[in-house]
Amino acid sequence: MLKDILSDAENKMKKAVEVFERDLNSMRAGRAHPGLLEKVPVDYYGAITPLQHLAGISVPESRTLIVQPFDRNAIPAIEKAIMKADLGVSVRVDGSVLRVSVPMLTEERRKDLVKQLRKRLEEEKVAIRNIRREALDALKTEQKEHIITEDDERRGQNDVQKLTDRYIKELEGVAEGREREILTP
Repeated sequence: MLKDILSDAENKMKKAVEVFERDLNSMRAGRAHPGLLEKVPVDYYGAITPLQHLAGISVPESRTLIVQPFDRNAIPAIEKAIMKADLGVSVRVDGSVLRVSVPMLTEERRKDLVKQLRKRLEEEKVAIRNIRREALDALKTEQKEHIITEDDERRGQNDVQKLTDRYIKELEGVAEGREREILTP
């Protein structure tokens, strides 16, 4: 049972880090990145659909994204959705594709993005700590029900804390890398 609790906690923490990394991909940095547009919601014939389901997104240059819709009729809806997303980009329709220009970030905008990044990091740390609390509660419950011994519970608590420390450190590493990327002009 102890191994089940630990592996469950580790899986949840691993997923929390993956979600954090995915969220950071949609955060704008200095360069064009397909993740910037992937989750833009598009009203496509009355259904809200993520842009990545309606078009291919490529990066031909460091400041340009090419959005190639699978359906040409979706071009106006995609253009409107990108503008509405308020990402600070400009969109130009060029035949059957949309060219999205990603301008340089101002120093003020960079600092604002770093603040958002740190806020998001703190939220994810709280999520990791909540997973730790759940695992510790499960250990206490099993010890009270005499499924595991007190020594096993203490060992489990130490292992859960080591997991927590490891994944928080991993989150901080991901955030530091992204922060450097944002602050680099």
